[in-house]
Amino acid sequence: MMSNARCWKQQLAALAIATSLLSACATVGSDGTGPGVCPPVFEYSRQFQARAAEELALLPEGSAVVEMLVDYAVMREQGQVCE
Repeated sequence: MMSNARCWKQQLAALAIATSLLSACATVGSDGTGPGVCPPVFEYSRQFQARAAEELALLPEGSAVVEMLVDYAVMREQGQVCE
């Protein structure tokens, strides 16, 4: 029999990511009113950004992580505008 541990790890990772993304906005309304609507936007040092760029360049083309980071960049821009 072949081991399916890798398959389960992928499903578990996908479930963890989905849970994280879905719970991020669970405590605020979507109408944009009330306190706490704008998420905090953390500022990263230039050194940390350079390190992240180097690590990002090592990812394979079409990586799911790259797609998620694009979404994250959009959310950061929205958070900065919101403040």
